[in-house]
Amino acid sequence: MIPYGKQTIEEDDIQAVVAALRSDWLTTGPLVETFEKLFADFVGSRHAVAVSNGTAALHAAMYGLDIKPGDEVIVSPMTFAASANCVVFQGGTPVFADIDPHTLLIDPKSVEEKITSRTKAIVAVDYAGQPCDYDVLRKIALRNNLALVADACHSLGAKYKGRNVGTLADLSVFSFHPVKHITTGEGGMITTSDENLVKQMRIFRNHGITSDHRQREKERSWFYEMTDLGYNYRLTDFQCALGISQLAKLPKWISRRQEIAKHYDEAFSTIDGIDPLVLSRDVSHAYHLYVIRVNERKIGKDRGVVFRSLRSSGIGANVHYIPVHLHPYYRKKFGTGPGQCPIAESAYEQIISLPIFPRMTLVEVNHVIQAIRKVAELDL
Repeated sequence: MIPYGKQTIEEDDIQAVVAALRSDWLTTGPLVETFEKLFADFVGSRHAVAVSNGTAALHAAMYGLDIKPGDEVIVSPMTFAASANCVVFQGGTPVFADIDPHTLLIDPKSVEEKITSRTKAIVAVDYAGQPCDYDVLRKIALRNNLALVADACHSLGAKYKGRNVGTLADLSVFSFHPVKHITTGEGGMITTSDENLVKQMRIFRNHGITSDHRQREKERSWFYEMTDLGYNYRLTDFQCALGISQLAKLPKWISRRQEIAKHYDEAFSTIDGIDPLVLSRDVSHAYHLYVIRVNERKIGKDRGVVFRSLRSSGIGANVHYIPVHLHPYYRKKFGTGPGQCPIAESAYEQIISLPIFPRMTLVEVNHVIQAIRKVAELDL
């Protein structure tokens, strides 16, 4: 089975982790700070805060923005549930704006329609690895005194109008899950230029305590204070060692993802009814996912038929995502449901994610293409 995504772990990654395991620090040690600095330098941000996973990064961002009960945050429905869950963790209410039908990115016009006196922030999701229209979203945020958060868990290494993802919003959030561009096993990062937010999020990731063990060790002190209710969202040193090793390889891995996407684009341009998502102008796509839309009217088969055919051909196709507002939890707690975001709901019925990862071979790419061609052209 060719998976839709897969980590790349090489011998130098393993040796980096082993060296960290043999060091004096397994957590809250020097490699955390090193990883944060290297990551911030890579994206061009002033600061970076490492946490235990992408969900923790989103939660820390909402905490830093002081989202609380009664506050609303506008979110895309075409995302993993954590993009909205982080608002709920803080007692806030996620409000779902619909998406652009061509890119499946959050639609700025829909965002504006959803703004109320209770709106405090916008969470823009860089779906599949393509950055949202941040210039337009920034104008909306400034006009309405809102914070702008980039859920960039799909888009590490991407660019928008020549500017790096990680510098396009007040806060940018990343994930290091194994299927993402680099991995620390589990892990996450938040980038920002706001020093006050950095201070708040670092306290938040450490139980709400103002200092960690290494800081107290340097100061030869035992004293600490808990100033707020935080969480244990720390990232270990040996995970940071893996992240540091992986980060050095990210440019070549992004390039490989783009090469695979180009092969797919060229092949599917000749298959009527199999439609890749539209690539915006002035964008460099990071291709965490490669998503196609199945046009049932043109090929005479729905997404389910295509999906099952791919799976039976040894291709680990997937679907990203069930729109968040259709999940039972959100229907029950917030009264969401069908008809609320019709474009996202329609897209969900058509989309399939195809395999894409740096170690994917050209033979495997062609196998996927031929399997798509076969099911699209077969008279079932």
